[in-house]
Amino acid sequence: MSRYPSPLTLNTRTSPDGVTRDFFSISYARGDSLFVPIEQIDRIEKYIGAKAAPPKIYPLHSARWGTVKQKVRKKIEDMASTLYALYSEREQMKGYAFSEDNLFMQELEESFPFEETEDQLNAIETVKERMQQPRPMDHLVYGDVGYGKTEVAVRAAFKAALDRKQVALLAPTTILSQQHGRTFRERLARFPVTVEVLNRFRTAREKKDIIKRLASGEIDIVIGTHALLADGVRFKDLGLLIVDEEQRFGVKHKERLKMMKMAVDVLTLTATPIPRTLHMSLIGLRDVSLIETPPEDRKAVKTFVEEWNPNMLLSGIERELSRGGQVFFVHNNIDSIPEVHAFLSSAFPDARIAVIHGRMPANHIELTMDAFMQGLHDILLSTTIIENGLDIPNVNTLIVNGAENFGLGQMYQLRGRVGRSFRQSYAYFFYSPYKELNENARKRLQALRDFADLGSGYRLAMKDLEIRGAGNLLGGEQHGFITEIGFNLYCKMLAESVDKVRGTVVPARPPAEVDLCVSAFIPDDFIEDTAARTDFYKRLVSAPDTRALDRIAGDIKDRFGPPPRPLRHFILQIRIKLLAERCNAATVKTHPHSQFTDMTFHGPDALVAMRTVSWPADFHCELVYLPDRLRFMHEGKQPGQTLVSIHGFLQNAVQELFDKQNTL
Repeated sequence: MSRYPSPLTLNTRTSPDGVTRDFFSISYARGDSLFVPIEQIDRIEKYIGAKAAPPKIYPLHSARWGTVKQKVRKKIEDMASTLYALYSEREQMKGYAFSEDNLFMQELEESFPFEETEDQLNAIETVKERMQQPRPMDHLVYGDVGYGKTEVAVRAAFKAALDRKQVALLAPTTILSQQHGRTFRERLARFPVTVEVLNRFRTAREKKDIIKRLASGEIDIVIGTHALLADGVRFKDLGLLIVDEEQRFGVKHKERLKMMKMAVDVLTLTATPIPRTLHMSLIGLRDVSLIETPPEDRKAVKTFVEEWNPNMLLSGIERELSRGGQVFFVHNNIDSIPEVHAFLSSAFPDARIAVIHGRMPANHIELTMDAFMQGLHDILLSTTIIENGLDIPNVNTLIVNGAENFGLGQMYQLRGRVGRSFRQSYAYFFYSPYKELNENARKRLQALRDFADLGSGYRLAMKDLEIRGAGNLLGGEQHGFITEIGFNLYCKMLAESVDKVRGTVVPARPPAEVDLCVSAFIPDDFIEDTAARTDFYKRLVSAPDTRALDRIAGDIKDRFGPPPRPLRHFILQIRIKLLAERCNAATVKTHPHSQFTDMTFHGPDALVAMRTVSWPADFHCELVYLPDRLRFMHEGKQPGQTLVSIHGFLQNAVQELFDKQNTL
């Protein structure tokens, strides 16, 4: 663990023998520092922790960092073993194998009014395939807000109902359960499927009747809040449990969920981002589908984060109302809502303005929401009661007052309430001019401003959202370990631990150390912006193969023009490294003040094989076969000629020794 300046700065240095390279300078405790060659930038990862507090920095040569890593690795391995045991146990359990799709499912799918995205179709097919297997499904679907998770749930529920199995969909809020109920009823209206909603909007008599009909099997699909987890709720034959945003339920409710999950298929939906690194680490322990593609014609929400500005607010509302649209206005202070209502009524005397908040009677909230959905109100003034679940295509402007008081996750969810149609949508987040923003509030607002494009859930404040997503998947106790070693190293250790418990450890190809004593860097007068230069360094060095490297080099040429000689040398040096690793080379080093370059190998077999490789046509070196290495003699040659020669030889080696084998 070390510190580096922000923004990251590059240090260009020239050695006594005239070789120019870029370095990063990073610092440790007690004034220790280290210069890292740019070729090793892939070994530098930004620390991302689960808490705001900075991590512990140790001296460069301290053994304590190694002790911390060893302790965390042991805990991660224990957790991976537990997860694997649970996964294996579930794999051995006997569940219900649902029937294959029939004409009714085909009719439902053909009635979907939108074009499914490829990710959405993949998620749907994966879930249906899992349901048809004889062991209980436990599948998680992540999709950004408005990306089509609900349709996955609709088709899974219908599949269960077709086999006369009951379905329970659990939502964290009353409003969200109402929205799901409306969606399911609309989608399944033409089929003989009974859908009911159980939440606080139901009267005591209605609740009693629903519970009775669940026990008798008269209800096929029930959608509700934690009311579904009450002791008195019984199912005649529950086959599928769908849980939306499970992390928002309390500990007691989660324990009840565990009991319900034991022998039924489980489908979990979440919009809390799951980092791809974590997703890849958990392959084999948890079934996950990612819906990353936005619906066709969906436009990103234009987001404004501003100090309170009445003129901007009023013009935003006026634009929406003038095109026949509706507006969400979120004001999370019940006591002052009447003042805001008076302000809006004065500014828009002809607008139909409705108000809802948590202190109102349940039936009033339900009637008001239904009226708003039917277009009988123009502006809905509310608290964050609308945070989850409302899906109204005609609402395309959101106003949030007092944004400094909201968490980033809340603002992200609120912004997801608009932009559900082909229309351009707008979200305004206003913060108070009368109090100074603290650092955390400033960062939250800046993150919301920075990540406003479609699918930004993956990048929107990893610390605030994705670390929470890690906790959802792995359990809250893992947060401490993420804090100690950082998220990226945590995921690396987790992947290694999962491979270990599954017995699928694949020996990694050892890296080759390449140092050709040639000036190889990106000149600052070619790419002037340091951040862009650093980003391209990272992409070039992290390229997994020569094809990927060529694509990145092509991107650079398209944006900045033909690369200058130092950059051509840098790219060629990376190509040599990639090819050398395929040939099992350990080092490719040009010795300072010498006229030769040595290539050593991991084991004698690789060296023996390389002795059979033919020389390329433009070979400018003399090749000497020594007992333990190959030596390229290049006296009097230009550095570029030497690089081309070594690269050509290695390219021949890969083609003759490996690619030819793959085509046999």
